[in-house]
Amino acid sequence: MSLPILDISDLRQNPESRAAHNTANQLRDICHTAGFCYIVGHGMSVRHVKIAAAMQSFFNLPLSERGKLNLINSPHFRGYTILGNELTGGAQDWRDQMDFCDEKLAHVLSDNDPAWLNLRGPNQWPETLPILRPAVEDWMDGMYEIGDTLTRALSLGMGLGADYFDSYFTPKGDARLKLIRYRIPETGGSSQNYNQGVGWHNDTGFLTFIMQDEIGGLQVDIDGKIIDATPIAKAGEDALVMNMGEMLQVATGGYLRATPHRVKSPPPGTERHSIAYFFNPRIDAKLEPVPLPPELAGEAHGPQNTDPNDPVFNVVGANILKTRLRAHPDVAAKYYGVE
Repeated sequence: MSLPILDISDLRQNPESRAAHNTANQLRDICHTAGFCYIVGHGMSVRHVKIAAAMQSFFNLPLSERGKLNLINSPHFRGYTILGNELTGGAQDWRDQMDFCDEKLAHVLSDNDPAWLNLRGPNQWPETLPILRPAVEDWMDGMYEIGDTLTRALSLGMGLGADYFDSYFTPKGDARLKLIRYRIPETGGSSQNYNQGVGWHNDTGFLTFIMQDEIGGLQVDIDGKIIDATPIAKAGEDALVMNMGEMLQVATGGYLRATPHRVKSPPPGTERHSIAYFFNPRIDAKLEPVPLPPELAGEAHGPQNTDPNDPVFNVVGANILKTRLRAHPDVAAKYYGVE
């Protein structure tokens, strides 16, 4: 098996056309069955060149410079994660990365405010690399448009109005971006302990879009079958990989499901780079059940994950924070009182 390929050119260029409506139905079926696909016709290639160059320049900075942006500085989980300093499933992930979100003012929390409001706040930017910020913000602007386009198409495909989800993104959602470098320590050799680039997990948000380099490693578990999401290109354009998050799972009662996936570490002495963009509603949005047509509702399998120890919350911020706390116990202890 391989992941399906969806060309979204018609959705972007003529969303009212018959071809665009056919694409919307394809999107619905893909999201219901596989939950993962390649996206082509996205028009992000020029932006990709810019952000890929800026990302490489960032990871080429000395560790002393990258370390100034350590995630431990930020209660909002923004900044640089040192290699091996993130956990998935209680085990170390062998990647270093920079996390960004939309620039919004940090909340001054009162005793009665939910902790997830702390997810909003300023990013950390490297003073010695001024090209990074415009490249990141340009990529996020372009990907937000892609996310909005596909959300509207998915709404139509499920028999809803194109604007069904708009209120959850008004005035704008809380998107997140990761610039990721997968590698094992120079002393790591080929030990089994270093195979986890990032462990098996579901994404906690709405839609995720991943731009990979040519090095493989992303794997998807579709109904117990492990599928390699091998990097592909079409018509000279590198494909994005798109997948569902848990907020769509909880909203659709499981008609759409968050599909488990992982990344295997690249071979010793090599690196894998990826750009992961998380298109999310506002963190304060509460996802209400979607009124699916009966023929679709009959294929919904429930909003919760199969693991009872991994509940899905219908408030966006609460669902995102649960994994942030598990992944970064040092930040959790310093700012959230979680040991």
